[in-house]
Amino acid sequence: MPNRLDLPAGFRWGVSTAAYQIEGAVEEDGRGPSVWDVFAARPGAVRDGHTGAVACDHYHRYPEDIALMRGLGLDGYRFSIAWSRVQPTGAGPVNPAGLAFYDRLVDALLEAGITPLPTLFHWDLPQALEDTGGWLDRDTAYRFAEYAAIAADRLGDRVPTWITLNEPFVHMVYGYALGTHAPGRALMLDALPTAHHQLLGHGLAAAALRERGLEVMIANNLTPVWPASSSDADLAAADAYDALHNRLFTDPLLLGRYPDLSAYGVAPDLGGCVHDGDLKLISATPLDGLGVNYYNPTRIAAPTDPGLPFAEAPIEGVPRTAFDWPVVPDGLRELLTGLRDRYGTALPPVTITENGCSTTATLDDQPRIDYLAGHLDALAEAVVQGVDVRGYFTWSLMDNLEWAEGFHQRFGLVHVDFETQKRTPKASYAWYRDVIAAQRKRSAR
Repeated sequence: MPNRLDLPAGFRWGVSTAAYQIEGAVEEDGRGPSVWDVFAARPGAVRDGHTGAVACDHYHRYPEDIALMRGLGLDGYRFSIAWSRVQPTGAGPVNPAGLAFYDRLVDALLEAGITPLPTLFHWDLPQALEDTGGWLDRDTAYRFAEYAAIAADRLGDRVPTWITLNEPFVHMVYGYALGTHAPGRALMLDALPTAHHQLLGHGLAAAALRERGLEVMIANNLTPVWPASSSDADLAAADAYDALHNRLFTDPLLLGRYPDLSAYGVAPDLGGCVHDGDLKLISATPLDGLGVNYYNPTRIAAPTDPGLPFAEAPIEGVPRTAFDWPVVPDGLRELLTGLRDRYGTALPPVTITENGCSTTATLDDQPRIDYLAGHLDALAEAVVQGVDVRGYFTWSLMDNLEWAEGFHQRFGLVHVDFETQKRTPKASYAWYRDVIAAQRKRSAR
């Protein structure tokens, strides 16, 4: 168990998942194809040809999964809604059976004493929208707001807080710039309009949610950026990376402006896609909370590729996960205090909406326990240093489809045998359960 944590009363404990990674049932009850269905069908796109066709079969096994959540003593469950399950083509008629699934899920969570925290978009755009341009097309932002209103009208009487987007930076980079995730486009810096259109979609959806009396969050993947050296070139490269990874997706929300990207060879209007009034719309609905997804810092050096203003450099001398990601728990404290220093009173309360690591398939997952313990200690230190952190949702409840890595990377507190769908809690499950119980007991004193 980690050191005694100095966390505020009412601190929320949870786990996170995503629809395509766990639900399965991709052709059941009227669900339309998403970009991930199409991408995973491409030879070589996903390791060993794995797909989310069945995944963890959560669509049918959600009562069993909620029982596991209840066993942890969770306050909340962050999941995502599959847009193409609600609107098969991303627009037009609603699919009643798809909404009915989320009705059942929400009711079962509430019956178990667990607050639902839905994310409206976790990278699984309906393929029909991608066929007309996807997030490169401004119209997708308006379709997203319509979908948000549909979901909120159905579930908002029981679900008080909503996350609009998950990790728009990652979706832009891996989905549209590099092409290693769905939809598989490799546009490099020409992918930048997808940043703006996702944020525009957030602004439009946030307004629709607030009109219905609901609270609004967004979940950004953020990282401390470390220059590889003190040279002017490395410092400039690190500043460029920080602008593109962190500030591009946070400044518009909290400050109503984009960072000046012209110094890095990037047009300040993101290729002409920013219209008059857009930034006001993006920032018009104040966030009720900022979701922070943290996994590791990023070390940056001067560019080696003439197409980019930076190059990633390895972080050495630290443990590494099974995914070969560096383990730097104090980076979470650094990130949180940096957000406080950068945004001051504009920073809303923070919730850690993802944090976790991949380990081997064994049930005795001590490396995960060590990882989580270190990061919880770092979170607690950030709270001591004055950051308003309201909750922690680890990634993930159970092993699942890890996107282009297929079923090879296991992030779960619960082991899943993907042949039999048998769930088996790992050592980290019992550890997390005990941490939650101990902290709840301490807060009650």
